[in-house]
Amino acid sequence: MIVCIAEKPSVGRDIARIIGATRDCKNYMEGNGYQVTWTFGHLCTLKEPHDYTDQWKRWSLGALPMLPPRFGIKLIDDSGIKQQFAVIERLMQAADGIVNCGDAGQEGELIQRWVMQKAGARCPVKRLWISSMTDEAIREGFAKLKDQSEYQSLYLAGLSRAIGDWLLGMNATRLYTLKYGQNRQVLSIGRVQTPTLALIVNRQKEIDNFKPEPYWVLATIYRDTTFTATKGRFNSKEEGEQAFQLIEGHPFTVTSVEKKKGTEAPPQLYDLTSLQVDCNKKFGFSAELTLNLIQSLYEKKITTYPRVDTRYLSDDIYAKCPQTMNGLFQTRFAGQSPYAELVRPLGGKPLKKSKKVFDSTKVTDHHAIIPTGVVPQGLSDMEQKVFNLVALRFIAVFYPDCKFSTTTVLGIVQGVQGVQGEQGVQGEQGAAAESAEKEKGIEFKASGKEILEAGWRVVYKRTTPNAAEGGEGLPDEENTSSNGSEGGEGQTEEKTLPTFVEGESGPHKPTLTEKWTTPPPYYTEATLLRAMETAGKFVDDEELRAALKENGIGRPSSRAGIIETLFKRHYIRRERKRLVATPTGIELIDLIKEELLKSCELTGIWEKKLRDIEHKKYDAGQFIEELKQQITQIVNDVLRDNEPRRITLEPADKSLTPSPSPVGSGEGAAPATKKKRKASTKKASGGTKVLKKENAVPAVGDKCPLCGRGTVIQGRTAYGCSRWNDPQNPCSWRLPIVQPPSQ
Repeated sequence: MIVCIAEKPSVGRDIARIIGATRDCKNYMEGNGYQVTWTFGHLCTLKEPHDYTDQWKRWSLGALPMLPPRFGIKLIDDSGIKQQFAVIERLMQAADGIVNCGDAGQEGELIQRWVMQKAGARCPVKRLWISSMTDEAIREGFAKLKDQSEYQSLYLAGLSRAIGDWLLGMNATRLYTLKYGQNRQVLSIGRVQTPTLALIVNRQKEIDNFKPEPYWVLATIYRDTTFTATKGRFNSKEEGEQAFQLIEGHPFTVTSVEKKKGTEAPPQLYDLTSLQVDCNKKFGFSAELTLNLIQSLYEKKITTYPRVDTRYLSDDIYAKCPQTMNGLFQTRFAGQSPYAELVRPLGGKPLKKSKKVFDSTKVTDHHAIIPTGVVPQGLSDMEQKVFNLVALRFIAVFYPDCKFSTTTVLGIVQGVQGVQGEQGVQGEQGAAAESAEKEKGIEFKASGKEILEAGWRVVYKRTTPNAAEGGEGLPDEENTSSNGSEGGEGQTEEKTLPTFVEGESGPHKPTLTEKWTTPPPYYTEATLLRAMETAGKFVDDEELRAALKENGIGRPSSRAGIIETLFKRHYIRRERKRLVATPTGIELIDLIKEELLKSCELTGIWEKKLRDIEHKKYDAGQFIEELKQQITQIVNDVLRDNEPRRITLEPADKSLTPSPSPVGSGEGAAPATKKKRKASTKKASGGTKVLKKENAVPAVGDKCPLCGRGTVIQGRTAYGCSRWNDPQNPCSWRLPIVQPPSQ
């Protein structure tokens, strides 16, 4: 009997249906020589400190560093997990062979390997490696099963990452908590979460310490068109006024009219981070919610594997794209076909094949997120929104480039008479400079962009019923206005200028406007995800910067969880879309003197070595030994600190106070205290259970108060359970996000 093990019940049942295991045995399916069972994500975890020795049960500085000579795994303490594992163990010990059907990535490999180790599996193991859950992909995958040994280096890299995070997290958290914490407060330290918190804290300090300074901008209006002085801004009002007086009352003359034609390629396909960024900007979805939604679409066979960091497709996918287009053509939401008119112009001819889309050298384990061609059925409103973004992006890459014309007009105003009465102050040198300025005059510039052929932009001009709320307009990351700032949705082109002729001249209306410098913006989830992805720019070492360019800090699939952890630890809170560090978060970063712990450099070092382990260029054992030495050094350095420094979290800390925001903003309440989270439930209309108290705000990441198995997640208008879409036993708990009184 061949035992197949998947990562979730829904995935396992789909695989069972394809390979003919149709008899339902509750915890597994059987038939046609197969037994198909499943995990619930992680069933096993690394052992905790107290599992190794009684000396590590009690938190003590004298017991640090904790360096197990050999790491072990254990079952997660959950009755449902133990029951399922007992079934898996029985099946595996009697199996003739095993097929690892876990998610095709580092984490999926680790989850299933640990289960097989714990179950004592001894038979040969094959690996199913697929990028989508369509019937065709599953059949192809089973026809091309790989030997598990081909993925040994992937497993070792994942294991090394897990052990490294254990060594750093367990030791550093106990170390800083015992050394600096008070009031039984745990100070959580992590390789990814601490540098991420440092990004937020450092940005906040820049904002807090920012001192706005005035500057003046000289512009003029000629033929209803605003021209701006090319000299730039003036740092003093006097300097600006001198320039203003120089041009006032003198004609504006067009000196140059230049037109350039250009093309603009379609935006790239989505990877997980870019999808999370767009969903946060357009719909206010948190990174975790977007991940849950795209994972749900993947499990429903509607989109491909989501936990990816590439925006390219491998060349072999090209032949399957017409079939995918056909599926989009047939898609209907609320009785309408939102994509039919977009797909129709692409029919009857070969699809465009661009190197910006199809490049096998840019694809490793998985390709970019695209639709599978399966016609979606029964999607929630949020799922439709996410699917719509993926579908529009896929369609757009096969459209022609956008063709446009950019017009740049230069003009000059030359003063004949200068400003009197200042020469005594400026002296002879200043008078000479002013005289030269008068002769030269002041140059102005205006530019405009005209769309000649919309090309792919047509895709984003259409209104998609229901699913496309917020989906119109250009993708945010490609959408820029004429001055280079980020544009709003639907802003698809810069201003178009009237026709100017070189040498023409006429009256104009100059303006001198006072403006103030502004601080950098607060991070939002969208911009923080981008900062985590591009963390290499914060690192000086060229080799480490290159490593972070490929990986950033955290993996695409883990970044959402890291951000949620910072909320749960009360290190940050939301103020509408802003991510704001709490006093505790700021104090913690200030407290850490070991720069490596709070810089992106540590992750850069790790990522380079982990990638080398995966590519068989570095030894996993050496990686762990080096980490143990590093942890020992950090412990010794902190223990030598004699400064009386402490972090105190008072009960009245605002980070524990509910901070609700308007419904529809995508931002919910900050984590509340456990005391406030205790509340009974009652039945609401439709059978959904909600908390009785309106101020009983849950902490994102806590266990679901209804089922106890899922975790609390945050949507646009309500909290819910992460098991809301579990096909076997969905949880209906939800809590609307409370609106504050209108101001």
